[in-house]
Formats: sequence, structure tokens, C-alpha cells
Amino acid sequence: MLESHGFGVSELTEEQRDVLRALSTEELSMMLDIKARLDEVGPEVQAHSEIAGGALF
Repeated sequence: MLESHGFGVSELTEEQRDVLRALSTEELSMMLDIKARLDEVGPEVQAHSEIAGGALF
């Protein structure tokens, strides 16, 4: 489920995946909400890093 929302679960260790599996429904919903809000502002930050070669300005 998390993979479909853009979380790179396959890149995590087994211990980290165990933590995610143990999340309550409320914790999971909060995590997905935070991810969605980050994604809303993500493209501009990503565009700057691609254009400026990752330089901070």
C-alpha cells in the first residue's frame, strides 16, 4: 500500500518495514497525509534542484 503512495518501502531494511507494518490505522493515515502535503510542494523544490544542479538558493 505504501509503495502505491510513493514510499520506497523496498529500499528499507526489514526492521524498518516491521515498524511500518506495526503502524496503527491512525498513524498510517497521518503518514499518508503528511506525504501528500509534502508532494504538493515537492515539484517546485525538485525543479529547482534539477535546474540549479542541487544548489541551494
